[in-house]
Amino acid sequence: MDNFVDERDYELLSRDKYTFSVLSRIIGGENTLLLSDHERMIVCFTGQPYPVWIWMPDDASEEEMERAYRLAGEHGFLDGEHRFNVKYELAEYFIARAKEDGPTLSIVTNLFAYDCPDPVMPSDETDGVIHQCTAEDLDELVDFFEMFHDAVGIDKESREQYRLSAEEGVKKGELYFWRNAAGRSVASCSWHPVNDMASIGLVYTREEERRKHYAEHLVYQVTVMVKEAGYLPMLYTDADYVASNACYEKIGYILRGKLCTVA
Repeated sequence: MDNFVDERDYELLSRDKYTFSVLSRIIGGENTLLLSDHERMIVCFTGQPYPVWIWMPDDASEEEMERAYRLAGEHGFLDGEHRFNVKYELAEYFIARAKEDGPTLSIVTNLFAYDCPDPVMPSDETDGVIHQCTAEDLDELVDFFEMFHDAVGIDKESREQYRLSAEEGVKKGELYFWRNAAGRSVASCSWHPVNDMASIGLVYTREEERRKHYAEHLVYQVTVMVKEAGYLPMLYTDADYVASNACYEKIGYILRGKLCTVA
């Protein structure tokens, strides 16, 4: 296994461009661990609290999955503190294999990957307008980052790290609020380019402001912006959040792939 990636790896991931679009961005950054044979396996870990990503082709053999399991053990990822984003076949292998060694693994999140080639305007009306975040919004953005990650229960970081992420997003023009008629920021959304696609994220509505279609309108307008910028909008969702997934589908998002998080 090499400790670098090249054009061969990006070509491999392009075959799973929906389920592993984020990984194609991650492998180009700073990583605690990056392993690839450029043909059948890519393992990537950026550091806590993030998951270990393992890409393998759909036709991976049991021998190849055993190799992935052993690599995970050799690098200390089976210590109960790490999570894995993988395809379902590899998840099932890890869960069954771990039983032989003692650790208990299970699927903790089912992830759907959607794209939106043709955004559909929301049919439900709402009040308010979209607002592109600026440096003046940093304190409030940190609050939204914290609320979002507390709600999804993954990738939690310190408020200082959230501020750094907010500052970067503001600088790139990738963070938005929905402000209601009273001028209050009630929902958030972000986007980030990944090759010819753009990942939509940080979709969160304050609890007391839900069921008013704020996020639906915000995501729709950000999606249109992304499309007009020349990217194909995509996003990951928790498959068990039926209401949220229905909301995305109403504005044109189409289910394209599935993966899961194992812990």
